Order: sequence, then structure tokens, then C-alpha cells
Amino acid sequence: MSKQPAPLAPVDLAVDLAVDAPCCPSLTERRVPAETAAVLAPAFKALGDPVRLQLMSMIASAADGEICVCDLTPAFDLTGPTISHHLKTLREAGLVDAERRGTWVYYRARPAILRQLAALLAIGPTQS
Repeated sequence: MSKQPAPLAPVDLAVDLAVDAPCCPSLTERRVPAETAAVLAPAFKALGDPVRLQLMSMIASAADGEICVCDLTPAFDLTGPTISHHLKTLREAGLVDAERRGTWVYYRARPAILRQLAALLAIGPTQS
């Protein structure tokens, strides 16, 4: 029996969040459809935790476009399993992709969903 870890499964969302176009107009322009809200709500919920928001920031701002879990864990006064739980939540919400390379896992932000979340929250110039 192999002791190799199982590959990380890709996130399977009901709506394709890989497209580069915004998902919908800003919520100040039009009501968010129920289907869109159901797909995007887990991402907002995942970002609602301070540790996950910091992790997301570290991943999204990584110089090479990706960051090793070995560089994320020391930044927090939390155990490795707790950081892994938070990273799993970000993966399941579709915010990051992960790739195992030997012992370590590397995380990349999914820019398309970040653009969609930003577009949904954008306030037009006529809004105050």
C-alpha cells in the first residue's frame, strides 16, 4: 500500500468561476440572482474569518503567484493542522488552487473569482 498522499481534488462549483468576466452587475446596480448568491456566498463566508482573510492576502500577493504552506504556517501563532483547516476552507470555497509537490503544498489565488467578488461589491462613481 502506497504512503503517497492523495492528490488534492479540484473544487467543483455549480457555476464556472474560471471565466475572466465579472459574474454579475454590482449589487448596487441590480439584485443578485439566487443562483449567483448561492455560489458566491461560501467565498464571502470563507473570507469572513480573520485568519483566512490574512491567508488569502498572503496567497494573492505572493511574488511568484504562489506560496508554499511552509511559508504560510510560521506567520501565525496557530498549529499546522489549524492552518491546514483554514486553507482547506479557502480551497472548498473556490478561492485558491493547491498543488502538492513532494512534502509541501503550494497555493495560488484564483483571480477570476476575486474579480467576480470585487465586481459584485464595486460602487459606481455616482454612488456615495
